[in-house]
Amino acid sequence: MATIDRWRPYGTAVERWEPFRNANEIQGEMNRLLDRFFGRPASLVAGERMWAPLADMYETKDDLLVTCELPGVREKEVSVSITGDVLTVKGERRFERDVEVEGFHRLERVYGKFERSMPLPIPVQADKVKATYRDGVLEIRLPKVEEVKPKEIKIEVA
Repeated sequence: MATIDRWRPYGTAVERWEPFRNANEIQGEMNRLLDRFFGRPASLVAGERMWAPLADMYETKDDLLVTCELPGVREKEVSVSITGDVLTVKGERRFERDVEVEGFHRLERVYGKFERSMPLPIPVQADKVKATYRDGVLEIRLPKVEEVKPKEIKIEVA
């Protein structure tokens, strides 16, 4: 990469101008902007960066299912709660490497606390919710309340 030396008329010091010096900062800002736009907010809370796991929500005949991608997160670091009609998944992905920060060439994965709150589109039975965690994927099964389940009505021929 070619660099251009900037001449300073009010001093003898010459500072090397590197046009891509702040590229990582710009990329970080763009990532945060796009994350917020696509519903994956990562924000600073009390000086600590928070991130939100990706989630899918879909409905079957009897249940509302939510799956969250949590690679590298231990099961004991995850908690699931329901308050009213909002499902919340919280936890933390810990950075447990014995490598000095200066030794990294790339550090793209986000570590630290995470939280994802999702409004539930239908009423569920909060006391019968079941969560399973396998291979970095959290699956939450929320049974629908009886009145929401579709009931088939048999038509009699007269």
